Amino acid sequence: MIRKIVDYQKLSEDILNLLVEKFPDGYGDNDVITFRNAKGEVIEAVEVKTKDTIYLVKIGTKLVRAMEDFAEEDSNLMENENNDDTIDNDSLDDE
Repeated sequence: MIRKIVDYQKLSEDILNLLVEKFPDGYGDNDVITFRNAKGEVIEAVEVKTKDTIYLVKIGTKLVRAMEDFAEEDSNLMENENNDDTIDNDSLDDE
C-alpha cells in the first residue's frame, strides 16, 4: 500500500468524507499517530485507508473545524433532500 502524508488544507472531498465516516464524533488520543518527518519535525496525524492508499492526515484545530463543517454541510444537504419530498399545503393556492 502507498502511504501519503496529507495536510488538512490539501484534503480532497473524498478523503474528508472518509475522515468524517471513520471519526463521526471526532478522534481521540488513541487515534493519533505521532512520528518524525524527514526534517525531524514531530508530526501528529490520523489514519484513513482506501483500497490502495493509507493517508496520514496531519491534525490540528483547523482539521477539527474542517471535519465539523463538512459533516454539517453533509447533514444539511441530506436534510434539504428529505424536505424536497414534502408538500407545503400553506403555499398551495385555493381554487
